[in-house]
Amino acid sequence: MHHTIFDTPVINSLMFLFSTGMLRLLGWKIDGRAPAESKYVMIAAPHTSNWDFPYTLMAAFAMRLNLYWMGKDTLFPPVLGSVMRWLGGIAVNRRQSGNMVQGTVDAFHNAQQLAVVVPPEGTRGKVTHWKTGFYYIAVGANVPIALGYLDFKRKVGGIGKMFYPTGNLEADMAEIQKFYAGISGKNPHQFSSEHIQVKGD
Repeated sequence: MHHTIFDTPVINSLMFLFSTGMLRLLGWKIDGRAPAESKYVMIAAPHTSNWDFPYTLMAAFAMRLNLYWMGKDTLFPPVLGSVMRWLGGIAVNRRQSGNMVQGTVDAFHNAQQLAVVVPPEGTRGKVTHWKTGFYYIAVGANVPIALGYLDFKRKVGGIGKMFYPTGNLEADMAEIQKFYAGISGKNPHQFSSEHIQVKGD
């Protein structure tokens, strides 16, 4: 995997100081701590606003995480794309999602340490289905799923717990849904855990 801001020592330390200070100034608290597991997939939810991105980055720096994150390929135009990749981004072509899943599974198998953030909603707009790529990556790579979140109502963000998928998609999604019940995104009308259904990628 490519080098990012997270593994750039001096800048990473500066971003830790900036992020912890800024979150404190904005009244936010960080919940949980960096996972002990060396490899995992992280859900980033709810995703209802462009503000999710900077807050997620600040939370990651505050928790001393070393993350990669997936985003649609339109977020990676020339020049800006290089910056996005340095920030940990991995461009995803949704028309080739099957290749994305297998490619990420292979990356996990070939790495000693790897954490990849996947927004299951796939968009900040209102959705009724979660994409299942994150789940099949975790199952294929035999790694846990970190349940990351931003609760704008309570101004709390972090990682709630590590979920180990069983291979039973519907049962596992029901358990994950319970965790996100009551968590409010920036635009809460665009997200409801009660309406989460699964949709193949």
